[in-house]
Amino acid sequence: MTGTILVTGGTGTLGSHVVPLLLDAEAKVRLLSRKAHEPAAGIEYVTGDLLKNEGVAAAIDGAETVLHLAGDAKNDDVATGHLVDAAARAGVRHLVYISVTAADVVPLGYFRAKANSERIVAESGVPFTTLRAAQFHDLVLTAVRTLTKLPVVPTPRGVRLQPVDSRDVAAELVELALDGPAGLVPDLVGPKVYELAELVRGYLHAAEKRRPLLPVRMPGKAGKVYRAGANMTFDGKFGRRTWEEFLVEQLG
Repeated sequence: MTGTILVTGGTGTLGSHVVPLLLDAEAKVRLLSRKAHEPAAGIEYVTGDLLKNEGVAAAIDGAETVLHLAGDAKNDDVATGHLVDAAARAGVRHLVYISVTAADVVPLGYFRAKANSERIVAESGVPFTTLRAAQFHDLVLTAVRTLTKLPVVPTPRGVRLQPVDSRDVAAELVELALDGPAGLVPDLVGPKVYELAELVRGYLHAAEKRRPLLPVRMPGKAGKVYRAGANMTFDGKFGRRTWEEFLVEQLG
């Protein structure tokens, strides 16, 4: 039996899958949230703000493991720094961090913040495990829904993705959290590779919609990285649920 596990981002997409799995494993779960929550069976809620560094030390006090799922598109590294500082002072035995595949390769702000967070975690002195995962099906669905609101859908040529189901990521994270620190572990990606246009067409078919696709060139350094496939990984772990299976569940 492990000690108390503090989960950040426990009410988000990933956290909503992680927390029930932790409870099934009979872990003592504490959730850090910016908003107050009513008590729930097996869950201790604490209020705090990672970005403002409010309530973080109190939330970590007495936790043996910290499972850091909360993310911020612009300031992920700032929030992670506050959490890691508190974890180091509290003597946390294991910090588990979720990052993104190609964090150190893709020259975009979100990826840079994730890469900085990885470095902060690794250099903190706190025993850690970092898992890089590909884009979640949920995120891809949000993106293609937005794109297909346009009468003509721009689709960058040569962009390939390996979207992964958030439930597969959650299961892997729980296994890692209940085990010992392992450093940077193999990436977790989906079972299939898709051109971005394939993802859009899959959604349109499942949603019974029609839109013409307009191939475009993704500009800049990021476009060069994606066209070279440098965002891809083939030597990690693979989730089970495909994009098509996810769409059936979401759209019927």
